[in-house]
Amino acid sequence: MSIQMREGYKGTGPGAITPDGCAVELYSRLPVGDEPEIIAGVAPRGARILELGSGVGRMTHPLIERGFTVTAVDESAEMLERVRGARTICSPIEGLALDEKFDVVLLASFLVHTGDPEVRRGMLATCLRHVADDGFVLIQREGEDYHTNVPRERVDPRGFTVRIASTEPIGDGVNSVFVEYFFPDGEWTQTFRTRPLTKEQFEEAMDEAGLKVDRYLTEDRIWVKAVCRWGDGGAGGVKAVPVG
Repeated sequence: MSIQMREGYKGTGPGAITPDGCAVELYSRLPVGDEPEIIAGVAPRGARILELGSGVGRMTHPLIERGFTVTAVDESAEMLERVRGARTICSPIEGLALDEKFDVVLLASFLVHTGDPEVRRGMLATCLRHVADDGFVLIQREGEDYHTNVPRERVDPRGFTVRIASTEPIGDGVNSVFVEYFFPDGEWTQTFRTRPLTKEQFEEAMDEAGLKVDRYLTEDRIWVKAVCRWGDGGAGGVKAVPVG
C-alpha cells in the first residue's frame, strides 16, 4: 500500500514504513528502556493515559501491565495492529480531537522536537486539549549532547546495534538525523528532521502552548512533567529535579 511520507523523512529495510520513516518490524524488535518506570513513578495509580505516538506498543504494554488504562494513538495503522490490550486510535497527533480528558497525556519519543514548529504547536495543543484539570503532560526531550556526540553507537546485549550516523543542519534551526539499525538478520535506516531546543527554548514553547514545566523528572532533564498554566498539576511520586 502506498503511503505519503512526511517531507524530509525516510525509512529503509524490511516491512512497512510509516510516514515519519519508522519501520514497523524494527520497532517491534526494539526493547523498551526505563521509560515505563519513570512514567509509573509519577502517574497516579490506575491512571487513564493518552499515549500520543504509541507505535507498536513498546511502552503501552508495560504500562498496561502496571495497571494503567491506555489509549494508544498513532498515525500508522500497521503500528497499531501490534498493540494489545489498549484502545487504539489511528490519527496524526496534531489532528486528534477526542471529547474526553485524561489523567496523563504522554508525548514521548522526542516528538516535541519535530522540525516543523506548526506541527509541534499542534501536538502541544492536543496535549492541552486532552489533559484533565488536575492531570499533567509527560514529555520526553532530547538529551543535551544528542546532536554533538555524533557519530555514536550502542551495542545492545540482545544482539543488535543502533548507530546515530549523522545529524546535519539543513536551515532554520532544523537538523536532518540519519540512524542505522543492525540486526543479525536485517538492517534498517531512518532519516528524520528534528529541531534542537535549549532548556529555555523548550520552556518558551511550553508557555506558548498554555503549558508550564512543573518539574524535570530525571537529572538529565530528558523527562518533563508539564501542567496547564492555570492548574496545579496534581501530585508527583518521583524525586523532582528543581526547575532552573
